[in-house]
Amino acid sequence: MRQKLPPLNALRIFEVAARAGSYSAAARELNLTHGAVSRQIAILEDWLGQPLFVRDGQSMVASPHARALAREISLAFDHVADAAERYGKNRLVKIIRVSASATLAMRWLIPRLPSFAQICPGVDVRVSTVLSTEPAFKGSFDVAIRRDVPTGGQYQAWPLFRELNTVIASPALLMQTGIATVEELADQTWLTTETRPGDWEAWLDAAAQRKLRASRSLRCDHFFVTLQAIVDGLGFGIGPFPTLDIDCVAGRLQKPFPDMLAPGSTYYALVPLDADKPAHMRAFIEWLQSISSRELA
Repeated sequence: MRQKLPPLNALRIFEVAARAGSYSAAARELNLTHGAVSRQIAILEDWLGQPLFVRDGQSMVASPHARALAREISLAFDHVADAAERYGKNRLVKIIRVSASATLAMRWLIPRLPSFAQICPGVDVRVSTVLSTEPAFKGSFDVAIRRDVPTGGQYQAWPLFRELNTVIASPALLMQTGIATVEELADQTWLTTETRPGDWEAWLDAAAQRKLRASRSLRCDHFFVTLQAIVDGLGFGIGPFPTLDIDCVAGRLQKPFPDMLAPGSTYYALVPLDADKPAHMRAFIEWLQSISSRELA
């Protein structure tokens, strides 16, 4: 395996050059000469068998192929640095790496983390996000929060909560349209999401309005994009709760039909079976379960 690895020093300098945008910027960041950066990039290009940088005026800039490679290398370096921190002389530092979908992390998990900090003030919680279109598990983590439990028995799973979906809209749009009945939604714009197909159909079924259709629709690729469009008043959407409770409390969203709810996905906390489970990790899982049960009570 070691024989298949490119020269690591050249990789390090290449990653900085691609991220910084030029040889000169990389030289300044690394405190090297322009020639030293150029030589290391040439070594890596020779090893790979293809050029990585192209001339743009007086500068050498990374090609699209090189930028994609640099992103992968940057993630690998982050993983190595994280492992060194966790298992090196500072291994007693209490760190929990949490992987969650972007919407759940931004709208549900992160706003609640201060309460965990009060319980375990010495624990460093690091949150990374994934998109639902990405592979189910990407990167390294201690705890993943997902809508499904993967098959194969590689993870210990704790159920957290089941989302309940209902119509959401901005307060300004509700005031402007004066919506009072479900039937009146037919004259409005409905916002949908590619990664959450069937949300409107499921809610209409729960509301006993299966035949109702929108006069206009707007489709977005990811839910956090759809959510922003809803907050901006572009139309009505279907939102999950308790995930979006914070938006309602802050006055960014309202539920015109709060009692008409359609069951959604169940979220689970997942921990690899072979992972260390120290006391602070167990405390975090217990905290996740406790805040979930309180919100659903």
